[in-house]
Amino acid sequence: MMEKILVSSCLLGTPVRYDGSGQKLVHPQITTWQSQGVIIPLCPEVAGGLSTPRAPAEIIHDKVVTNAGEDVTVAFKLGAQKALQLCLHHNIRFALLKESSPSCGRNSIYDGSHRGIKVTGMGVTAALLANNDIKVFSEQQMPALIKALAQC
Repeated sequence: MMEKILVSSCLLGTPVRYDGSGQKLVHPQITTWQSQGVIIPLCPEVAGGLSTPRAPAEIIHDKVVTNAGEDVTVAFKLGAQKALQLCLHHNIRFALLKESSPSCGRNSIYDGSHRGIKVTGMGVTAALLANNDIKVFSEQQMPALIKALAQC
């Protein structure tokens, strides 16, 4: 049986990003996985109850705050929990998440100043999944994800 993969919905082109857009990842492996039915799509922010579009948010001092100063940490944590539950339900051990997102960032997130400055860090969902032994990759790490899946 093929491994199922949790994938950020925006990477599949679904318009769920804060600005109401998608950010489709064009890669032949995505097309193959879709045809094989192994992709489980999720936007943790939408799953956590946030609307699309929504105010941009960044992590600062373990809180997720919009550019208008609204604390949306609860919604981000709820979305992360739903992502983890989905992974546990489907025995998912790999996730492909959107880099730099306050939910899904794997290697970088924005610094919380809402000035477009990226720092090393993980989004709320990426961190929860990684802490629960789910291997998290960003769209910039497709070759590593493909290699990891080939070793299963």
